[in-house]
Amino acid sequence: MLNTLEKLFEKTLWNGRFVVVVAVVASMAAATAIFYMATVDVVYLVGHMLNYADPALAGEARKLLHDQTITHVVEVVDGYLLATFMLIFALGMYELFVSDIDEARGSKTSSKILVIENLDDLKARLAKVILMILIVTLFEEALNMKISSPLDLLYLGGAIALIGAALFLTHKAEAHGKEIEHPGD
Repeated sequence: MLNTLEKLFEKTLWNGRFVVVVAVVASMAAATAIFYMATVDVVYLVGHMLNYADPALAGEARKLLHDQTITHVVEVVDGYLLATFMLIFALGMYELFVSDIDEARGSKTSSKILVIENLDDLKARLAKVILMILIVTLFEEALNMKISSPLDLLYLGGAIALIGAALFLTHKAEAHGKEIEHPGD
């Protein structure tokens, strides 16, 4: 009797992992919504850019449109990166808790970018996307930054140096991981 209850409890506990499907569906919905919003932003951006060649637009007005356009492009890239983050999160959670995605494993185009073997794989992929979002956000802030003192310039340079160090360390960690996987290659 006790053994039967234990098996039933363990089966219920194991099947409880399917609650992750809620997070997967919600994350896919969020990714789709963010992809949609970023794409709509691109359509409006292109529409506004048609005015850029207008001969009546000159001097400060053209410079303002140029600066606003660059800022919007960076925001669009940020949106697509965030949508990609949500997509990787959804696929990773599904693969870790529910089932392997057979379509991804059988596809030559997946190039293992979305195949998640363990929690460390998911964390590494998400960390890379987060780092890219931070880089794009720093770029966006740098575009809007008004440098009024040498200290402002020093802060900007320090932020760029930290981003460079983060990219370097990420690259080194990835190379180290490959050495562990394939020693002697």
